[in-house]
Amino acid sequence: MIQRKKNLILLGIIIIILGVGIFFVIKKEPSKDYAVISNEDYKNTSYTIDGQTITLKDGISINEIAPNSASKSTTKYFGNEVKADLDGDGLQDIAFLITNDNGGSGTFYYLVAAINTKNGYVGTNAVLLGDRVAPQSTEFKNGEIIVNFADRLPTEPMTTKPSIGISKYFKVVDNKLIESTNLN
Repeated sequence: MIQRKKNLILLGIIIIILGVGIFFVIKKEPSKDYAVISNEDYKNTSYTIDGQTITLKDGISINEIAPNSASKSTTKYFGNEVKADLDGDGLQDIAFLITNDNGGSGTFYYLVAAINTKNGYVGTNAVLLGDRVAPQSTEFKNGEIIVNFADRLPTEPMTTKPSIGISKYFKVVDNKLIESTNLN
């Protein structure tokens, strides 16, 4: 009889633990401020670079520069991401940097944005920041994406280490990234 009571108590405790666990899994809701979509989706989205559509798969795209060419164009997720409502629709979007290497000595840095929609992320156009720049930070303030990086003076050779601080400001308008002028 005592063993039966112990078994019932143990069974009751297990049921309570399972019930609490299921409650928290079911009760877990997305943020009320933003729709939640897998953070990885934007690394599997298409973006437009210089008029050409590039589709990232797990954050990378490798394409032939010309048919049957050994030279490849490699586009990669770099990072420096910022998550915010970039287009004012109440959904959390993501802006981040990608690099593009066409097999030469240059590595070109671009800003792109993944716009959150009810059907997943939609990629924007890519805006060139520069060749072999040194990205520092990306932030969102007062409705603008701010990209901070170091570059060289126009008169300096590309072999010079980037040392001139630059901040560029961007907005998303109609799912397109545009550079804005910030007078602050």
